[in-house]
Amino acid sequence: MAFVEAVQLQARGVQLVPLGLEHEAGLRSAAADGALWEVRVTSVPQPEQTRKYIEDALAMRQAGNRFAFAVLDAQGKVLGSTSFHDILPAVKRVEIGYTWYAKSAQRTHVNTTCKLLLMTHAFDTLGCHVVGWRTDNFNFASQAAIERLGAKKDGIIRGHALRRDGTIRDTVMYSLRSGEWPEVKAQLLYLLDKRR
Repeated sequence: MAFVEAVQLQARGVQLVPLGLEHEAGLRSAAADGALWEVRVTSVPQPEQTRKYIEDALAMRQAGNRFAFAVLDAQGKVLGSTSFHDILPAVKRVEIGYTWYAKSAQRTHVNTTCKLLLMTHAFDTLGCHVVGWRTDNFNFASQAAIERLGAKKDGIIRGHALRRDGTIRDTVMYSLRSGEWPEVKAQLLYLLDKRR
């Protein structure tokens, strides 16, 4: 039995469903909302690479190291994607990443809701001890979003990965421990309720 199994999560008009080939057209449209593949510090697929992006995610699911979700609105429109990845069952740790949203969904409640759903599942259902995040050292928007969640900066891994353009990135690592989760959860719920 896999540590992360197929599950659907939903709250506040946002649904997370297992990513599949049926989401190809919706993902392509979401990425086109803002031409997100042109953002140098993200992994958003180019339109012609959307199917491969999904196939790669499904292969990683089969291997047990990534579980990708399609992010949908209440009407079923695809807003983007997010994943559990670098899944380590032996130490009860997952990371949340491969996250991107259509430009029209950015700076809304969508990201906070997705992170609340994923962290709730990781800590309260899977019993994780740690949830982690990683991002490009030049992706300042992502770093700010992760820090707003209450995650702690663990450090920077220098020369860690290749960007799409072939340059080598440094990776900023963050984490949240299970003992910190109750206060973080309360804060996220407060922020979401305050938005209404």
